Amino acid sequence: MTKNVGGVDRTLRIVVGLALIAAAATGAVGVWGYIGVVPLLTGLVGWCPPYALLGFNTCKTR
Repeated sequence: MTKNVGGVDRTLRIVVGLALIAAAATGAVGVWGYIGVVPLLTGLVGWCPPYALLGFNTCKTR
């Protein structure tokens, strides 16, 4: 798995994921808020399966 999620993209994924999980945990949104686990994990790992399938890469190449 080559990293395909870059810095800004990773930061946004982590923030959005945590916000959705927090909103679901506090009852502000329904159970669907736990879908925030997906962007959180892809942000932490740095690899996104749909990006790999579609050939997207927001990571800077060295």
